[in-house]
Amino acid sequence: MKGWARLVLAGLVMWAASSVAQADDLLKAKIGVLRLSSSAPVFIAQDKGYFRDAGLEVELKFFDAAQPIAVATTSGDVDFGITAFTAGLYNLAGKGTLKVIGGMSREKAGYPLIGYFASNNAYATGLKTPKDLAGKRVAVTQVGSSFHYSLGLLADKYGFKLSDVKVVPLQSLSNAAAALKGETVDAALLPVSTARSLIDSGGAKLLGWVGDETPWQLGAIFASPKTLTNAPLVTRLLTALLRADREYHDVILATIKDGVVPITESTKPLLEIIAKYTNLPVEQVVGNCAYIDPDGRLDVKNVDNQIKWLQEQGFVDKGFDANTIIAKDYVKAD
Repeated sequence: MKGWARLVLAGLVMWAASSVAQADDLLKAKIGVLRLSSSAPVFIAQDKGYFRDAGLEVELKFFDAAQPIAVATTSGDVDFGITAFTAGLYNLAGKGTLKVIGGMSREKAGYPLIGYFASNNAYATGLKTPKDLAGKRVAVTQVGSSFHYSLGLLADKYGFKLSDVKVVPLQSLSNAAAALKGETVDAALLPVSTARSLIDSGGAKLLGWVGDETPWQLGAIFASPKTLTNAPLVTRLLTALLRADREYHDVILATIKDGVVPITESTKPLLEIIAKYTNLPVEQVVGNCAYIDPDGRLDVKNVDNQIKWLQEQGFVDKGFDANTIIAKDYVKAD
């Protein structure tokens, strides 16, 4: 009996040693993200162990605006940033301190993500549609943010000048939502996840969706040149995210009807993961699933258009284009 116990103990020691060795083989990575459905594949890869399967030990660091993620990636506070394009991100990339390595969320018709929302007072006095935003006070997170760019695209579409809009940069999503509710602005561009409680409580009115008005490549995966010198780290990250991209697309996006995901045996587990990381009930997540290409592709032509537009507005330095900021070894162009 004692001999058997010794064998069992020896086996446990060997198993423990093997587990430690496997843990030691994992490469560590910090990822900067927002708590939005536009990062759904990141949450799926983390929760279902896809990062670990690919040989990564990932720590997620959460932010309240996109621009600080770009800064944190440049400084080395995080290894990878996964968020929306901003003027600040482009300026950093134009200086060579960031490189885009893959695509993430897109504004696309039929997939509600960022909306135009009106305060109750502004709505009551005539602000009924997105094209009515000319001459209004509109909250965004930051100058040159994805929300600011979306507003610029809307101005181009309806023939009014962006300068006709009083853009109010409030630095964070929570600040913009509070200003909208408090009637200190007429309108705001917000992710539906941020605005949902306002709408449900009657604190604001939905005017429309950016994806329906002006589709564009919203988000991307990016890294610093220092991170890119570690090719195994980058490859493992992209491998795990591609696995999650495809599952998210095939299980969630393929079932969307009228902008809403049905809660079924197949969709519920992924919806619950998204709900967990976005701090939303599943019942709200179903109408808040951003479009993401199943192959992680990036619409490079659209990125180039973004850069040109931001340069013309004076938000981004001149002298570079999309090809300058893309890590061609990793990006799959659309």
